[in-house]
Amino acid sequence: MKKIFRNSSLIVVAFLTIFSVSAKANQVDPTNPVVPAALKYAGMLKENPVFELSVDGQSDDYTISIADINGNRLYSEKIRVDKFTKRFLLNAEELGDEKLYFTIYSRNNNKSAVYEISSNTRYINETTVNLVKQN
Repeated sequence: MKKIFRNSSLIVVAFLTIFSVSAKANQVDPTNPVVPAALKYAGMLKENPVFELSVDGQSDDYTISIADINGNRLYSEKIRVDKFTKRFLLNAEELGDEKLYFTIYSRNNNKSAVYEISSNTRYINETTVNLVKQN
């Protein structure tokens, strides 16, 4: 009986999570973003995370900056292009579990997009039992 209630609770939590994510997604018009930028996790390279920034817009002056939670700038660059893709390799040992903020500022429309990056390290210990032979 406990298992049924536990699974029902998980279904309710999953439904609320999906609903809240879809509600947030509807607030931003993806066909006409303020800053035509997308930041995604691209994987790991020698135990360090790699992020890929893609900008697909009109010719503009973009300022890219990376800051920590206290507002200290770790990286800043100005680029004048229309489309570009750039990868960022972050040193996980120096950063630890601190949040980072990627900001992409468009000079032409005086708007910016801010992405928050946070990482969690989890260790999973899993034990399995398999039937290998039956007589």
